[in-house]
Amino acid sequence: MAVGPYGALLDAVRGVRWPARRPVPGAAPGAHPARTRGIAPEFAEYRPYRQGDDPRRLDWKLLARSDRAFIRLAPDHAVLGTTFVVDASASMAFPEATLGKWVLAKRLAVALAAVAHAGADPVGLTVLCGDGPRRLDARTRRGVVAEIARTLDEVTPAGTSLPTAAVTASAARCVLLSDCLWGDAQAAVLAALARHRARGGEAHLVHIVARAELEPSAQAVMATDPEDRTLTRPLVPETRDAYRAAFDRWRGALAAAAHADGIVYREVVDDAAPEVVIRALVNPAGTEARR
Repeated sequence: MAVGPYGALLDAVRGVRWPARRPVPGAAPGAHPARTRGIAPEFAEYRPYRQGDDPRRLDWKLLARSDRAFIRLAPDHAVLGTTFVVDASASMAFPEATLGKWVLAKRLAVALAAVAHAGADPVGLTVLCGDGPRRLDARTRRGVVAEIARTLDEVTPAGTSLPTAAVTASAARCVLLSDCLWGDAQAAVLAALARHRARGGEAHLVHIVARAELEPSAQAVMATDPEDRTLTRPLVPETRDAYRAAFDRWRGALAAAAHADGIVYREVVDDAAPEVVIRALVNPAGTEARR
């Protein structure tokens, strides 16, 4: 499937699968193990026959051997609706020359949507723009990935936004792509993701960082807050080391807080190869205990 400028990336992730990290609540039949048990050839366990059960589901061989009526149960499989919450605030337009963070966020959202959609999962989108969110409900219909790509391409990062409400309204799997520059609201955003997980959903936080944020230029500059141009600070050799140390502490604390709340957290740098990032993000290693 080729969708405009994303065609090569979608070809690179064709065949990638995104398994649920734990059994999902029973819903429409799909590819992921569900919490419920159904009736199918794949055996999981027996259940005593109850009045009203279809007699054709009886294990007749067991009945003949033991004179006890049991039905064979098998694991149900269900779909896992996925919503991509993409931060389009002004800070995502950094660096201004390349829009590196925003470009990577778009590519990851489109490619992950294609991977989930290929597994028959409904996919949707919420773009957090400065002038208000843009939403596409999670759907399985053909063309939804192209619609997600078009919606993202129509957006230019600007203003400020917070993802708490979008996370609350997300489908079962919520994937938040952001540079996480939420200031004092960081705890509230993480709490929203933690509540989503506690309700039985999956909560993913993809933290996008620019290489220029990790390795600021050695030349003296004035650092300007992209969401409030009135805030500037000198980034000169005398302050650069302190900036790096503070930035490292903040990233480490954010990762630790997310992991403590059971949020699937991954930091990615804007110059990373998207197809490599995709395979790491969907890797089932570290799958949560099934319950």
